Formats: sequence, C-alpha cells, structure tokens
Amino acid sequence: MTNGNTMKNILVIDDDLTLGLMLKTWLGKKGFEVQNSISIADARKATEQCRPDLVISDLRLPDASGISFLKEMKGQDPDVAFIMMTSYADIQSAVECIRSGAYDYVSKPLNPDELLGKIQSLIAIQNSVAAVSSSKAEKSSAYIRGNSLEYQKVYDYVDLVAPTNLAVFIQGDSGVGKEHIAHMIHDKSLRASKPFIPVDCGAMSSELSASEFFGHIRGSFTGAINNKKGHFLEAEGGTLFLDEIGNLSLDIQMQLLRVLQEKKVKPVGATKEIKVDVRIVVATNEDLKEAVSKGRFRNDLYHRINEFRIDVPNLSDCKDDIPLFAHHFLEKANQDMNKKVVGFEEDALKCLTSYCWPGNLRELRNVVYRIVLITKLNKIISQLILENIPEFADFFKADSSKK
Repeated sequence: MTNGNTMKNILVIDDDLTLGLMLKTWLGKKGFEVQNSISIADARKATEQCRPDLVISDLRLPDASGISFLKEMKGQDPDVAFIMMTSYADIQSAVECIRSGAYDYVSKPLNPDELLGKIQSLIAIQNSVAAVSSSKAEKSSAYIRGNSLEYQKVYDYVDLVAPTNLAVFIQGDSGVGKEHIAHMIHDKSLRASKPFIPVDCGAMSSELSASEFFGHIRGSFTGAINNKKGHFLEAEGGTLFLDEIGNLSLDIQMQLLRVLQEKKVKPVGATKEIKVDVRIVVATNEDLKEAVSKGRFRNDLYHRINEFRIDVPNLSDCKDDIPLFAHHFLEKANQDMNKKVVGFEEDALKCLTSYCWPGNLRELRNVVYRIVLITKLNKIISQLILENIPEFADFFKADSSKK
C-alpha cells in the first residue's frame, strides 16, 4: 500500500467462492485488509462489525442485487466507495450503478490488474480531496477572526469587496495585520487560484523600483544580466499587494498610475507594452491625505487606489479579543517549536489584556512565541511574562506609579 493511502479495509461480495478467495489473497499481498461475503445478508453482518472503505460487489447475488446494497450503504454512509463487478451483458446496469453512486465497474471475467488500477485511481482521488480539505482547513485556521464589533466590521467589508475588482485601500497602524486582511481579500476573490504577490514598498530602492515593478530586458542597464518579469507580470491574473505605498517616489507613483489606468506595463529597456490583468490592494500606516496636501503623494493616484477603504483597528481597541488571539498564537507556537504548552493561567490573560499593545497583533504574536519558547511550565503565568518581557515590566511599573 502506498504512503498516504486512506483506504485500507475492503469488502468483497461474490457468491463465487473461488473468485472471492483469489481477490482476498491477491489484494492482501498489496497491503489491503479484505473480508469476503457471499450474499447481501452476509455483507450486512460484515459491515456492522467493521466499516469497509471500499466495497467490491458482484451485480447479481443470491438474495438481492448489488445495486440495492449500493443504495442501502450510500444512504447510511455516503463516503463508502463502491466498485461493481458485472458481466459484459450488464453494461446498462453498470451505468445505473455509476448513477447510483458507484465509483466505477469492472467486467467479468475479472482482470486483477485492471481492478487494482481502478482502486489506485480511487485512492489518488481521495488523497487529493483530503489534501485540498487540509489546505482549506489550514488556511482557515491561519485566519483567526476577532469577535469585537470593530473586527466584525472589517470582515464584513472583506466579504463585500472581495468578489469585486475594486482597488482596496487598507489603513492601519503597524502590526495590525494589514497583509493578513489583504490575503483574506485575495482568498475570497475570484482570483484566489492566481498569484498573491506582496511588495514592501518601504524596502524598495528608488533606483530599481521601476525594474522591480515592471521588469526589465537583459542589458537595459548595468547589472541587468537577465530578463526580469517584475511584480505586475508575476501577479498576472491575481492580486498585487503594495504595503506602505506612501514610501514610493513621485516618479514611480506617476508610472504606477499610468499602469493602473492603461492596464499595460513596459519593462525597462523594452520597446513594446504588455497587457496585465492585476487587482491592486494597498496598505499604509501613514495619513496619505496629509501626504497629498504636502505634495509627497499624488492626489490622482490616491483616488485611484482608494476605490474601497478598510480601516483595521488597533488591538488596544479590541481588548476582549486578546485572549482569542493569544490562544491562536499559542497553538501556532506549539506547532512551530514542537512545544506542548496547554494554555494561560487567568493572571496571565489579565496581564495580556491590561497591556497597551503599541505593536498590535505582531507584538502579541512575538510575546506569545517568546514565552512559549522559554517556559518549562505547561501553562503560561503572569510572572513569566513580567520577568521576560521588559516592555510589560516597564508598562505596569509606570501604571502603578500613576496610582
């Protein structure tokens, strides 16, 4: 049996004892556990004792038809898989089996290799479905949702704007999770199967920003030893997330505006433009209106990227959600560092909830990870936080002095 195989138990139903024994021996050598039944009544008793992952049943049996048992089993457990065995004269009945929920059918006289091929195909499909489900579950678990009214407003806006192609402007202080919100928008959009390309505009040099955004042709400038696609072409069909967009130079802002209006990019050194289909989501912790008034940000670009605005709250404004986020980060920390910290004592949660959190969710994550790493206890206590996180000791010392 291959690794990752989710199918183990097989029930073979056939009144031909020789065929049943042959299949039990042959499939057993392939790593499966096989039971035999010679009738539907016998099969019912077998399924009561051990639920099969797969039923391989003859179409014609002494006491009932394989199709009737197929329908009966599917009514009890829709996940059980069926492969029907039929004679060449029963092709029409085989089609009815498929319509009733069977995965496939094989013709008699039986070719064991053909049967094994169908079983392996079924396993591959089941493993693929399981992988997709796991991926969705992992993605869902990564998007922990706060319960406060402030966060619910954010999620409502995400659900509202995600299916559209509107450019989204995400405003929020450092560490509130703006990229997290941008990723949620992408994953809920019609572009979810296409790339999500995050770009830190604050880390981009003004000399190379045109090449980074729009790509370049080999030899177009010193150091351009190969062709480069650029962020827009990398994000083709998907979402380009521009974090801290206020840091872009006015020259790049002008080029960016043109691309957003024309939906074409021209790589540095190229003679032809390339059409692009990219959704823009931007974020900043800066007051861009003030930047516009001071001439540091183009007014026309500001309105182009601000088709829909989402304001992400500070963690200090959603204190009731702090225990929820803390437990989420605890679970992730346990996974990442192979630890088994089971939770927080009440005094630790009170400590976390009372703190001011200037670094917002990013700071909370860092604090939880640090404490999980150093603790030898099975639960986190406030003393551990105060002794190992200087910011907490300073905050509560200053707070007590005010009283």
